[in-house]
Amino acid sequence: MTANFEDWDAVVTQPSACAATAKPAYGVGSASDQGTMLRDAHTPTPKAVISMPVDAADKRVVNGQADINQLAPFKYPWAWSFFLNANSNHWTPLEISMAQDVHDYQHTLTPAERHVFENVLAYLTTSDILAMRNIGLAVMEKMSAPELQIYQARQVYEEALHTWTYQHCIETLGLDQREIYNRYRVVPEIHGKIALANRRLHGVLQSGRPLSDRDALHEFAMAYLFFAAVFEGCWFYNGFSPVFALQRRGLMKGAAEQLQYIMRDEVLHCAFGIRVVRQLLDEENLTLDPQALRQMWDEAEAAETAYAGYILHEPILGYNARLHIEQFRYVANRRARQLGLAEPFPGATNMLPWLDEQANLRKEKNFFETRVTEYQTGGALVWE
Repeated sequence: MTANFEDWDAVVTQPSACAATAKPAYGVGSASDQGTMLRDAHTPTPKAVISMPVDAADKRVVNGQADINQLAPFKYPWAWSFFLNANSNHWTPLEISMAQDVHDYQHTLTPAERHVFENVLAYLTTSDILAMRNIGLAVMEKMSAPELQIYQARQVYEEALHTWTYQHCIETLGLDQREIYNRYRVVPEIHGKIALANRRLHGVLQSGRPLSDRDALHEFAMAYLFFAAVFEGCWFYNGFSPVFALQRRGLMKGAAEQLQYIMRDEVLHCAFGIRVVRQLLDEENLTLDPQALRQMWDEAEAAETAYAGYILHEPILGYNARLHIEQFRYVANRRARQLGLAEPFPGATNMLPWLDEQANLRKEKNFFETRVTEYQTGGALVWE
């Protein structure tokens, strides 16, 4: 069966049923409730019951009152499936040779192509660190079902792995690390996307406002939606395209293969986040403000337009800023549909029909040219 990683999108159209009315949290009772282990040194007494069983139906995405330490029974079995599949997708950048990439970068790429490649790396490495911190320090803390947190723990690792991958490319190619890593601070068009993400994710990072407050809950939902659908679902998904355009011409194939593995991870991150948002809206009977959604898409498009204008101020063979922006709009429409929302850019055209194929890279290689464990890891993937 040919795997299509975007098939995970179908999952988000089947949200789980709403949770039953939450029951009070179960915890360790008072000393009087617990009783004593032994009433008499010579007369054994049964242990007192110190807590009551937990019902999985009491789990919720946020504001849950069930036991956060009790993994099963699952309320969200789909989250566990995401975790299992993510672990089957294990890889590291050291598995992929970049010897030809070094030659391509030094002797084959035009100045315009080097400009594109370097700035894509500069943006992505900053973004993945931001994603790692957002999930690890903010989102996980607010999730109240352990099966959600466990997949997100894997997601934190994967964002760190992606950052390692960009560093591996930067170091292998002999780029000036100080200069590359500072570009998001000094290049306005790259800084604009990072600054917008930081501002949009502020609603997730806040810890002082309880999500039982409806305004705070709406802000959290909008922030997490931005992270899943725009930051990872559009900006990351579309952000690898310039390097894939080089790969299609036989250039920078090692770096592009690594980005294919990253893209495969990001498709799952996006699908998981969208599923969580849909579950959250369903459980909390929450409706997103249409004006807030419109502003989110407009800001994201403006930032992506400025970024594309910078990295592609000189078009490269087979790729230009116009293609990049139209593809962003097309992917944004897809993410909106997955969320059950109106398309923000009606009529946008799929300018890069080959882009989805990049997420479907099979990890198997010639058995005699790779490690047995690598072959088995790739072969174990199941994408339904």
